[in-house]
Amino acid sequence: MNGTDENPLDLLPEVLLAGCAVLALLLGCWLPRHRQWLAGALAVTGCAAGLVAAAVAAAGPTGTAFDASYAVDPVTSTGRIVILGGTLLVLLLSLTSPWLRAAPRETEFYVLVLLAAVGAVLLAGAQDLLLLAAGYLLASVPAYALAGFARDGRGTEAALKYYVLGALLGVLLLTGVTVLLAAGHGTGYPALRRELPDAPVGLVITGGLGVLAGVLFKSGGVPAHYWLPDAVQGSLAPVGAFLTTVPKIGALAAGYRLAAGPLADTGRWWPDLVAVVAVASMTLGNLAAFSQRDVRRLLAYSTISQVGYLLLPVAVAGRTALDQRALLFYLAGYAVTNLGAFAVVCALPRARHLADYRGLARERPALAVALVVCLLGLVGTPPTAVFLGKLAVFSAAFDAGYTWLAVVAAANTVASLFYYLRWIAPTVLGTAPPGDEDRDGDGGRVGNGNAGRAGADPLAGGHATGDATFAGGAVLVAYPAAAASVLLGLLGGPVLDLLAGPLAG
Repeated sequence: MNGTDENPLDLLPEVLLAGCAVLALLLGCWLPRHRQWLAGALAVTGCAAGLVAAAVAAAGPTGTAFDASYAVDPVTSTGRIVILGGTLLVLLLSLTSPWLRAAPRETEFYVLVLLAAVGAVLLAGAQDLLLLAAGYLLASVPAYALAGFARDGRGTEAALKYYVLGALLGVLLLTGVTVLLAAGHGTGYPALRRELPDAPVGLVITGGLGVLAGVLFKSGGVPAHYWLPDAVQGSLAPVGAFLTTVPKIGALAAGYRLAAGPLADTGRWWPDLVAVVAVASMTLGNLAAFSQRDVRRLLAYSTISQVGYLLLPVAVAGRTALDQRALLFYLAGYAVTNLGAFAVVCALPRARHLADYRGLARERPALAVALVVCLLGLVGTPPTAVFLGKLAVFSAAFDAGYTWLAVVAAANTVASLFYYLRWIAPTVLGTAPPGDEDRDGDGGRVGNGNAGRAGADPLAGGHATGDATFAGGAVLVAYPAAAASVLLGLLGGPVLDLLAGPLAG
């Protein structure tokens, strides 16, 4: 595979996603409202076909496509598989949602999810600053619309904050690209790696800071994290699951590729800066999560802290043999575990606060087990995948001489146990108050529509049948995701071996 062939099959998973997005949009123009679920079925089919294509491509040789602007290597292959798998789970959560089924804009929802997923995949494989900027925009613009898809007050506010901060940091990203172009006389990563070590240090640092700002925005790292809690709390539950998972995979893969490529030989400032950002993200995310009672905001701040851990292999990129495998495995483990936790939240659409989960173990024991597995998995409890992922990233930091960073990360892991236990305790030990209505929509805790915004999605309408169907569909995601989190942890050794391999260059 080389850059002169311009073979579209090199990007078959991306082509399938984008093609299905276009076809779904056209299909939605002609389908009656009650048939728009066919667009969702097409989106699911496109993700499944893309997963197969990505798995086949992962077994092939490492190389580049389209004038070496796009890499096809273990980072891209893993990013494709995890992003497509995460998008597939989000689509399955959405297909049974009462607020979406037969809604006037149902098709648009599926199209926006697919386009944002394409942008995330492009971020993971981009080996040119211009393609990185294009991936940033493609991953961001549809996500802005998804955040405000419900068109209620809270969702509109969340979308506005998301958009304003995204536009600002997008300008910083483009400024960084321009500065690095001036410093390195090109935008391709191989050329930049040759030129940047001899370029003026001020230009390199300025350009690197601008690009890092864009990466941190898409990943939800400090200080570009302010939009995330409001966006997750104000958006529909499957959208929150998407925003806290899929874009972050592409952004962190892009950050790693930058650290291991064009910025690898520019001095100690880059790894030290990323290490400081990692500490700030994991610490501030944990501190903010301590006082949260809304389960979506808690998961949002949990995401910010998880980004801090995921930045460890980015900080030590190229300095140890463990960095790439640690990052990719952690990304896969985090994705399936976080989506499993959100699936439980979707299965209980009226339970918005920690207290609403009291007695869940007695009423819905299987669902409670899935929730506990996912929450303990996010802490990093063996034998879950995140445990092995954290062990790998801590080991990578130790090997690269960043012992202090691994120690701080371990201390934050212990501290994070507090707020996860605040959710687990009422779930396992609590007892639902007498006369309390079912939380899965059979009775309903709150009123309908916007009057019950604190306990239900605004488009759900509070219909018992719709909520029960949604709960049943979400359970079909929650159980396999929790099981996959444990299974991936048990099979960690062979999986880590599969993630090794050189970056394309």
